[in-house]
Amino acid sequence: MKKKLITIIIGMVFCIGWIGGCASKETNHDNVATSVTEESKQEGVKKEKELTGTIDEIKDFQFVIIDDENTPYSFTFEEKPDGLESVCNGDTVIVKYIGTISEVDPFEGEVISVEKTK
Repeated sequence: MKKKLITIIIGMVFCIGWIGGCASKETNHDNVATSVTEESKQEGVKKEKELTGTIDEIKDFQFVIIDDENTPYSFTFEEKPDGLESVCNGDTVIVKYIGTISEVDPFEGEVISVEKTK
């Protein structure tokens, strides 16, 4: 009976020491703060980009452009960008935007203008 009680007490002391040892690890938050600050600075410098293609579809808050390689890109917006009302499906246009486009991911950015090419 004494051996069993001593074994249990030693096991509990071991577990408490193990839990206490793991909990005492300190996380270095300086690197995280620096990383977030650097990302914020990079987002502050926004570069205007252009995409030339054919309008495939225009909806209330989105339009789709197909580029020369037949890749569709969907652009979403809150307010209609300049020039969107003057173009129709099938027109070749230049879209000026800030952000990133992808054929599989949703558009992240802002559409500045849509200009019909001649």
